[in-house]
Amino acid sequence: MDRSNKPSAIGVGASMPQPTISLRDNTVEAALPTGESVTVHLYGATVTSWKLADGKEQLFLSQTAHLDGSKPIRGGIPVVFPVFGPPPPSHATSSLPQHGFARNSIWEFLGKSSESIGKDRKDGVKLDFGLSHPMLSEEFQKAWPYEFGLVYSVTLTKDSLETSLQVQNKGSQNFDFQVLMHTYLNIEDISQIRVKNLESTTYVDKTQNASEHTESSPALEINKETDRVYKSLDPKVPIVVASASDNKPVFSVARQGLNDVVVWNPWIEKAKGMADFGPDEAYKNMICVEAGSVVGWQSLDAGEFWEGSQTIRPRL
Repeated sequence: MDRSNKPSAIGVGASMPQPTISLRDNTVEAALPTGESVTVHLYGATVTSWKLADGKEQLFLSQTAHLDGSKPIRGGIPVVFPVFGPPPPSHATSSLPQHGFARNSIWEFLGKSSESIGKDRKDGVKLDFGLSHPMLSEEFQKAWPYEFGLVYSVTLTKDSLETSLQVQNKGSQNFDFQVLMHTYLNIEDISQIRVKNLESTTYVDKTQNASEHTESSPALEINKETDRVYKSLDPKVPIVVASASDNKPVFSVARQGLNDVVVWNPWIEKAKGMADFGPDEAYKNMICVEAGSVVGWQSLDAGEFWEGSQTIRPRL
């Protein structure tokens, strides 16, 4: 896999501390000189840890998650591609498993770079991962025969984590796809948070036979199993997970090219029914706010590429 717009490599400066990178046991870990760190498993290119300088973990990872490559990792930020949910019948993705193959495949670590990132030019470290058709299992190659390339970039700064995906059509056939960043945020108590900036938007409620509704709450409370796909949101407006007590942001999720957002929490009974979700009470300590493009399909012409990203900022 080749990285497009490949950034310059990390320079060697005598006076400037540099990020540290380690690759072992099929995981890549990066840490900034200020103490922030991120860990990415090559299986699924799944981000499984994001810690601030004080060591506080920002992502939820199930205690019973499979980290041996036997099944998708429950927690962190799994990458969903090229289909969200169970594939529809009579579609090019119909032979794939739920949520596609990206989270079930071993990615390649393409390299690292250090650069000033974002409008405020924050120094950070960027990790790039790649997946292409020849890297898939024989089963997945047969189920989805398109020549594609994915470049997934994970960028860590002192006060944010950005994940971006570039989808490349390397073949002669057009293909359709969906994409989602299935982010599990780590929270102290689900009863003490509210999800904001969803009011007056349309959502599909997957707990109510995929019926459509309009969000009436300016601050969504999670008090039951929740599985909603919010459609066609303005990406300029971040989704905010706020504290119920002081209304201050616990997390904000900004997006580019990802106009749909899934809000998910399994609640009591579903949490008990998932063998890789543990402990059972852990539903209280997580909420999924998932940036994606999953309503309808993105169509990618031969030789073209598409990009989407999210930037998560914690309460600092």
